[in-house]
Amino acid sequence: MPTALITGASSGLGAEYARRLAARGADVVLVARDGAALNALAVDIRSRFGVHVEVIVADLLDAGARAAVEDRLRAPEAPVEVLVNNAGFGLPLDFERNDIEAEAAHLALHVEVPMRLMHAALEGMCARGRGRILNIASVAAFIPRSTYGAAKGWLVSFSRWANARYAPRRVTVTAVCPGFTHTDFHRRMGLEAGAEGVPVGLWLNAPFVVDASLRDAARGRAVSIPSLRYRLLVALTRVVPPTIAARVGEQGR
Repeated sequence: MPTALITGASSGLGAEYARRLAARGADVVLVARDGAALNALAVDIRSRFGVHVEVIVADLLDAGARAAVEDRLRAPEAPVEVLVNNAGFGLPLDFERNDIEAEAAHLALHVEVPMRLMHAALEGMCARGRGRILNIASVAAFIPRSTYGAAKGWLVSFSRWANARYAPRRVTVTAVCPGFTHTDFHRRMGLEAGAEGVPVGLWLNAPFVVDASLRDAARGRAVSIPSLRYRLLVALTRVVPPTIAARVGEQGR
C-alpha cells in the first residue's frame, strides 16, 4: 500500500487526512511540532486501521528539523507516494500592525516549506511514475486577504503549473482550497461558526473537505474547491470589482 506523509498532522485537517488515508490502507508519516498529539494520533490510527505509522516531531521553520522530513521524502525505502502539505497558521489582517518576523515566518511556512518538501518528493515520484501531492491552500487565494491570501495564491499558481508539468509522469499536484472549516486552525484565532460576519452556512466539516479533495486529486485536478457554495463564490470574484472582493475578504477575522 502507498505511504502518505502529512505535515501539520497533530490536529485539524492534517489529522483528518491521516485518518482518512489510513482508512484506505495507506501507511502514514505524521509530521508536526506537538509530539504528544502526534503520538496520541499514531496510537489511535494503529489501533483502528492496522497500518504502519511513523512520527516525525519537527518545527518545519527550523532548517535542521525540516531536513529530517526532506530526507524521509527522498528515502527509497517505503517511498512516500502521497504528500500533504498542510502545516500553517493564520495572522490578523492588520498587516501594518503585525510583527514583521511573524509575517516572515508565516510566508516561509506557507510558501518556502511546501516548495522545499515538493522538491524533495518530486524526483523520486517521477522516477517511480507514481505520486500525488496535495497543497492545502484556501479560497482566500482567489479573494484579496492580506498576506494569507497572497501566500495561498502562490500555492494555487504553482500547483497548476506543476500538475500540468508532471502529469505525463503520473504525478499529480492539487491545490486544495476550502473555505471556513471546523478545525483548530480557526478556533486558535477565536473564530467559530456565526462569528465575525461568517454565516453558519459557509462552514464546512473536515471529513467532507478531505474526501472531496482526495477525489479531485485522484481525478488529476490541479485545483480542488470543496462544496458548490465556494465554487460559486470563487466564480463571483472573477467578475466583481476588486474593492468589493477585498471587503468580502475582510470577513472572518
